[in-house]
Amino acid sequence: MDSVNWVALVYGLVGGLGLFLFGMRMMSEGLQKSAGNSLRKILEKLTTNRFIGTFVGLGITAIIQSSSATTVMVVGFVNAGLMNITQSLSIVLGANIGTTVTAQLIAFKIAKLALPAIGIGVFLRLFTKKKKYNYYGEVLIGFGLLFLGLATMKDGFAPLRSSEEFRNAFILFSSTPILAAAAGAILTMIVQSSSATIGITIALASTGLIDFYGASALVLGENIGTTLTANIAAIGTNSAARRAALGHMIFNVVGVAYMLILLKPFVGFIDSITPGNANMINAAGQNPYIARHIANLHTMFNIINTIVFLPILGTLASICKWLIKEDEDEQEQRLKFIDDRLIDTPELAVTQAQKEVQRMSDIALDMLRMSKEAFFQRDHKLIDKIYRKEDVVDLLEKDITDFLVKLFQKSVSEKNSEVINNIFHVLHDIEKIADHAENIAKFTESIIDNKISFSEEALDEMNEIFDVTIRFSSNVLDEYNKGNLPKDIDTQDEDLIDKYKRKFKNNHMRRFNEGKCNVDAGIVYVDILNNLEKAGDHSFNIAQVIQGSE
Repeated sequence: MDSVNWVALVYGLVGGLGLFLFGMRMMSEGLQKSAGNSLRKILEKLTTNRFIGTFVGLGITAIIQSSSATTVMVVGFVNAGLMNITQSLSIVLGANIGTTVTAQLIAFKIAKLALPAIGIGVFLRLFTKKKKYNYYGEVLIGFGLLFLGLATMKDGFAPLRSSEEFRNAFILFSSTPILAAAAGAILTMIVQSSSATIGITIALASTGLIDFYGASALVLGENIGTTLTANIAAIGTNSAARRAALGHMIFNVVGVAYMLILLKPFVGFIDSITPGNANMINAAGQNPYIARHIANLHTMFNIINTIVFLPILGTLASICKWLIKEDEDEQEQRLKFIDDRLIDTPELAVTQAQKEVQRMSDIALDMLRMSKEAFFQRDHKLIDKIYRKEDVVDLLEKDITDFLVKLFQKSVSEKNSEVINNIFHVLHDIEKIADHAENIAKFTESIIDNKISFSEEALDEMNEIFDVTIRFSSNVLDEYNKGNLPKDIDTQDEDLIDKYKRKFKNNHMRRFNEGKCNVDAGIVYVDILNNLEKAGDHSFNIAQVIQGSE
């Protein structure tokens, strides 16, 4: 115990791990930059089939050397609605295999190339002008630092061979695989890189501190720890993205659980297919074959786990949906009445599109009513709800427009063509009404945060113009949604909104001159008046569509 230089050991471990992590990050980022946007395009387009998705995930992760980057990217795509949960899970399964390339790379005896790689990489990074060569330089620097860090960690761990306490601790790992797996999971959660913890495991095993059986359990645990990255990335995203992250955790946890039960025969199988004695220690106190054994075990575990789960991805997706429910806002975001399969029956498609427009208009009207309530009650929760509903309206406008564009390419009757054309006009105005409700919510948030107050006269005026705007918008949208256009509609409220805006602005200037209103209150007051007037203008545009004079 006394013979161990603890300061040197800590310096070697911390410095080596730092070099390894930094090299890993630099190599991964350099590879991603050199690949450009092509990786994202591949992920978007080649994932309709679960088997293809698995190979895409494998290939991309092998290229960029970061399963975390792939899974975080996938969570982003699911959150944006570019892929469903089953597609995302197939990619993550492939990413699990792809990330084992790092361990395979480490197992090659190429540490002596670390310093030349850093030298060439620095030259490319600093002395070439082309971005492409700069990125290649980063890849080489990262590659060199990775191996330099691994060698530093090995040297740092070497003195621990003389520590009886550490030897006993690692013997415990070898005799208690569940404990070793838990340690591997916790270590990966801390350093946020399964590749780094695989590197640590290989360094420990290469110095003879832990045998192949104990190292295997550590590696299995590291496959659980790595799922934390995707789950962290999914915080604050929609339920689909959280389900994708949860699915990643489920198949890694379940895979590790059944593999721990079968660990002895599995370790024996890997030993039989890998050259060299996994537990041989040479005269220098090093284990020359253990790195390849660990790398092969890591790869084979993820291949077997992928084969097990790939046929039942649909079931796993259903379990994730059951465990993580959609909230009310997310249910609003989905199209309820239209589907691309309806395009082949244009008559029905147009009718269903009208229902979807009505649902969108109801949400916009809700936002307008809630903006009034939030203003008078000074309610932050209502403001947040308005913001979420605005996102829903934007998504619905895009999805309905995309559907109608596809429908227009079909042979539709003249009447339906006119209906579709009207919807195009109305969609924009409904979205703008929602925008102005959101603007009012933002001004209300500023009022609350800055503790701005208004006179009783100003509040009474605001109540009047809110009521007229909501009434006019509601009447217009109700008439539009009833159909059978064109028809007459009363638009006198639009003139009243304009009249109120002018009158109340003049009243505001009078109050300001009399010292009854301060500058901050006056600015926000006028901004809200302007947004209510513009919401009335967009309702009037819809009224013109109803009258057939758009």
